[in-house]
Amino acid sequence: MAGFFKSLINKISNRADIDWDDLEASLIAADLGVHLTTYIIDDLRDLGRKVTVDDVVEITRRHLSDKLPPDFPELTPRPDGKPFVILVVGVNGTGKTTSSAKLGLWLKNRGHSVCLAAADTFRAAAVEQLQRWGNRLDIPVVAGAPNADPSSVCFNAHKQAIADKTDFLICDTAGRLHTRHNLMEELTKIRRTMAKQDETAPHLTLLVVDATTGTNAMQQAKEFHKASPLDGLIVTKMDGSGKGGIAITIYENLDIPPRFLGMGEEPDQFAIFRRDTFVKEVL
Repeated sequence: MAGFFKSLINKISNRADIDWDDLEASLIAADLGVHLTTYIIDDLRDLGRKVTVDDVVEITRRHLSDKLPPDFPELTPRPDGKPFVILVVGVNGTGKTTSSAKLGLWLKNRGHSVCLAAADTFRAAAVEQLQRWGNRLDIPVVAGAPNADPSSVCFNAHKQAIADKTDFLICDTAGRLHTRHNLMEELTKIRRTMAKQDETAPHLTLLVVDATTGTNAMQQAKEFHKASPLDGLIVTKMDGSGKGGIAITIYENLDIPPRFLGMGEEPDQFAIFRRDTFVKEVL
């Protein structure tokens, strides 16, 4: 049993009675939010008997499962043969570039052709990082000149992906503070530019959030959703954090579901979101 439940059980297993204040604090600290925490505590109190560790785990898991979306089908290439375009966005430091590469490998391992666009042109290190990932994973990377217009990089990568009949194009955009209006507007420009070659692109926009940042990730999701409508989350740094509840809070408040999870530094430490697995093994 990993993460949140492990730490919770360690706290309450050796006590004669539940410390309700401590339990409430632990649930809130896991970023489950005040409302969900209140529902869990109320259900436990309503049992009308001595509450056991198993009760806490069972009722908490049931509430978490009820609040999470059902499993999504795996991504598949578009039936018209055009590239399925994925836009990856987020603030600096969340693991955005690494997540883009991991997602590329995840798709490649399922037999799909993939291309990566290095659209974080403001940081040469970000382009180099994605190119190193591309070389390591044998996935082509399209990059522009230093400080090139990110929308032009995405446009050229999209053009190449169309010509090569690539199944999936993943655009790694520049990390940006959600409070910087001009950078958020740039995302709108990228979407508009890509639509010139395919009016339906991008087909999936994923926000990368760090599971350890807690409620700040909620504000990030709100602001990014305004600038570039989000279809889902990539939740990173799930390994050993004892966190992950912020994914539930974001989904409950903004209807933006978790789609993928990053569990560590290695390229294969990446998984599609599965509700039962998330509740039983991650939290």
